[in-house]
Amino acid sequence: MANEIKERIESELEVKAYLQDLRYAIDNGAQITFQVKRLIDEKRNEKYTNQYTVAVLFPDENPVAALKRELKTLTVEEYMRTVQDLRFPNRSEMREFGKVYNGKDDVYIKIRVELLGVYGKMTTFVMSFHFAEKAFTPDMFPYRMD
Repeated sequence: MANEIKERIESELEVKAYLQDLRYAIDNGAQITFQVKRLIDEKRNEKYTNQYTVAVLFPDENPVAALKRELKTLTVEEYMRTVQDLRFPNRSEMREFGKVYNGKDDVYIKIRVELLGVYGKMTTFVMSFHFAEKAFTPDMFPYRMD
């Protein structure tokens, strides 16, 4: 099955370490690469696109600055799963998170942090930061204490 998603649930300790590394990278000049327009968005309702979601949630802010701040607030409780990138299997895994904004808006977040280049420049790729197409349910979050 070529299109089978390879996913796993990391331990709580692994997720905490990942989030700590993410915050460190952002605080120490990691570049944020945000996919504003994605091919998949051409067939998607605009409400579920990165560009629309960021514009609605952070209307008067620089999108990259807003995302840097928001990524630093992610918690273990918001972790959903870790997935392998099927299009680029040699790249690092992506982590999926779900965060609720304004008490009602579910936002799906998928990121990858990589060391790039000779000098090990950290880059955080934000593949997804958009309103969730399906409402979150408690079983989607392995470490959420409801």
